[in-house]
Amino acid sequence: MIVRIPLLLFAFFISCAGGPNQGPKANADVAPNNFTYKILSNGEKERLAAEIRAKYEKLLGRSFSGEIVVAKNGEIVFEDYKGFSNYATKSPINAETPIHLASISKTFTGMASLKLWEEHKLDLNATVTKYLPNFPYTDVTIEELLSHRSGLPDYTYFMETHKYQAVKTKNKKGRWVKKLQLISNEAPFKSGNYSNQDVLDFMVAKHPMPQAKPNKVFKYCNTNYVMLALIIEKITGKDFPSYMSETIFKPLKMNNTYIFNAKVIDRYTPSYNAKMQPYRIEKYDCIYGDKNVYSTARDMYLWDKALTEGKFLAPSTLQMAYEPKSPLTRDFHNYGLGWRMLLKPNEDKLIYHNGWWHGNNTVFTRLIADSATIIILGNRFNKTIYKGKEIASVFTGKQDTTALVE
Repeated sequence: MIVRIPLLLFAFFISCAGGPNQGPKANADVAPNNFTYKILSNGEKERLAAEIRAKYEKLLGRSFSGEIVVAKNGEIVFEDYKGFSNYATKSPINAETPIHLASISKTFTGMASLKLWEEHKLDLNATVTKYLPNFPYTDVTIEELLSHRSGLPDYTYFMETHKYQAVKTKNKKGRWVKKLQLISNEAPFKSGNYSNQDVLDFMVAKHPMPQAKPNKVFKYCNTNYVMLALIIEKITGKDFPSYMSETIFKPLKMNNTYIFNAKVIDRYTPSYNAKMQPYRIEKYDCIYGDKNVYSTARDMYLWDKALTEGKFLAPSTLQMAYEPKSPLTRDFHNYGLGWRMLLKPNEDKLIYHNGWWHGNNTVFTRLIADSATIIILGNRFNKTIYKGKEIASVFTGKQDTTALVE
């Protein structure tokens, strides 16, 4: 199927007459989708499993530590678990081992926001100040947070107390090399671990310089989803981890999924660098919305099914989420509302989100037209995990080594 964006936009306006910002016109618009899968034969399952295993072992080999689930037509056709959740205690990774999803967490924050839009509780066209009155960037809208077009600065940079700049210097051999030089060392904004509210308070107090004006350019920024989590808390009157558990995780029977935060800090499990050294908890590790969903590959399969089958959001709402909100890049990437996408000419739209935090590399690739999904969660730093998209050739019949963005 050739992707024709104007046609998709037309279809969206027809299916969602209430407009993209005010919520569906009536509750009937969010009725469950009558979605059905084509049943796979045992022979098809065996063939797919064999082809996936061959690609998986070639791509990840022995160095992989984590979980992989590949599903087709609503059925898991391949899964595997390797390594340890804790290398000190040698606790093996299994189907019930939660792993930090990193930025894949944004898919939950984004879709929870759209759920509130469906319920007429959130206006995508409203400015952030409608929900967070002291927010200092007064022209930024909710939709711009969702689509990374807010121009906001990233908290992982502006809240750093150590500031460095790259300088050229001669090494012992007389060669010019680049070196990071400390240019300022400020006192931390607060002691202990930062929270979402701390990020907002820092912005209110110090007003760090934006990256761009609102709605001018795509700038992927974790701050956007930190603010969305605060807005969800403000609208619902519940803390974000509780709301997400009650609204998404429990209803979908994602029994091994939760949001890590300061209240469950004793559940922290380190990820590892490539040399098997653990990452200790740091001051940004209790901030959520942009990251901090811990889940399993099987639970993520349930999340994919719920979206595909229309069990959480109306099909028209998902269609809106999958529409590109920025100009297409040279490598055909774009971002919608909570989702990255690959829009190559003469190919089906690929919806995905990857993640990286500390030693976690994660992949959530969704081939909507093929009713297939590839889920890879790693707890030992391994960039090869991002090549997991190449498994898609088993379903599409086309070899594709296009890199997907973290």
